[in-house]
Amino acid sequence: MHLLDITDRRILLAMASAKKRTGSAIATALNLGRNTVQSRMTRLENEILESPDRRIPPAALGYGLLSFIELHVDQRYLEEISAKLATIPEVLEAHGLTGNADILVRVAAKDAEQLFRVHGQLLHIDGVNRADSALSMAQLVPYRTTALLRHSLKSPAQ
Repeated sequence: MHLLDITDRRILLAMASAKKRTGSAIATALNLGRNTVQSRMTRLENEILESPDRRIPPAALGYGLLSFIELHVDQRYLEEISAKLATIPEVLEAHGLTGNADILVRVAAKDAEQLFRVHGQLLHIDGVNRADSALSMAQLVPYRTTALLRHSLKSPAQ
């Protein structure tokens, strides 16, 4: 992934500050050419921005129970474990970790019974030795990048 320049960052910040902002409106607000903004917006949407499903809250689909599950695994099976995790619909994302656990899995469930079933599925994957769960009680800081984007415009490292 290439690093975003200041113009890209300004455009992303303008896109983030309004739900439906046109390329023309952003070009005017940033004092940039409409074609420049439109071509960069297209590139950003195709290469940088995540898919729209990242913006769909699981609770809106009836999956209001959120859990973070740490998996302790046999590293030899990491590729196979990752492939199996991707087949479980309730698995929203999984990250390889340093530290005590090997994989952090974010899971959405409708209720405790479904979470229990998914937890069992995780434990039945070859190479998974142990799974430790923690329920999310409240989202204290929602996923965001706008603050980071503003910060990067104040002190760009590149």
